[in-house]
Amino acid sequence: MADRRLKVFYTVARHMSFTKAAESLHMTQPAVTFQVRQLEEFFNTRLFDRTHNRISLTDAGRRVYEYADRILALYSEMENAIRDLTGEVSGVLQLGASTTIAEYMLPALLGAFKARYPEVTIRLTVNNSDGIVSMVENNAIDLGVVEAPVHNKNLSVELCRMDQMVLIVPHGHALAGETTVPVARLLEFPFIGREEGSGTREVILEHLAASGFDPADLDIVLELGSPEAIKGAVEAGLGISVMSRATVVKELKLGSLVAVNIEPALERPFSFVHQRQKFRLRAIEIFLEFARQHCHRPPVDTVTE
Repeated sequence: MADRRLKVFYTVARHMSFTKAAESLHMTQPAVTFQVRQLEEFFNTRLFDRTHNRISLTDAGRRVYEYADRILALYSEMENAIRDLTGEVSGVLQLGASTTIAEYMLPALLGAFKARYPEVTIRLTVNNSDGIVSMVENNAIDLGVVEAPVHNKNLSVELCRMDQMVLIVPHGHALAGETTVPVARLLEFPFIGREEGSGTREVILEHLAASGFDPADLDIVLELGSPEAIKGAVEAGLGISVMSRATVVKELKLGSLVAVNIEPALERPFSFVHQRQKFRLRAIEIFLEFARQHCHRPPVDTVTE
């Protein structure tokens, strides 16, 4: 309902980037530029200084941004108040999730949510945990779901559930016949890991350090950007890895991989993260409540070797 030009300007100013604003708003960059120029024509003044591929707010732009922040917050408060009266749940929900969660946890949750609230449009962005937290910090998404601890105390973090991590090896590997192995044995074999910024990578390295070992001693021979790629590399005998048990349910059933417990046990949090703002879209509140109920259910499968 709020003036489209004001929303677009506010998003550009928040990101200090026309490109990032276009991605956040699901618009083309020329369309974003057009909306900002329309607002500048309305006020008959420049709102951004554009130099050397960088932008900054002019004095007028800073003043408009301050008012836009208050205006858009009031619109949000008004919309929530009316929807509380009418019971309507609609709007666009901007979600972000780390790779593991997006591939293995969210599909069932989003399917159930859409079946109950078909008027809510969900836009999902997939990135590693660091990337998702950064998007929440910059208000590029409404809600993130990540698989690593979040250290920004200015964000609201709510635990969904703890996720069990296991060592995965191919059949015939020296550790394939073990039920449990000490964490020190991870250092004895070529290791296939996720990229920098991945929540999976972070918790593995932190677990090694907490157990008294130097994470630098982990012999990382491959860094891959997805759980599926890592599973394929382990199946091919290129190394061992540590992954969420939930990601290898199919492979354990088929017998293409073997899961081995780690001692001390390795778990990580699946958490919701969002801004500590007072007013949010009703759809976000409803989704959070719906997701909390989903979190209390047991994992899809608890296959053990």
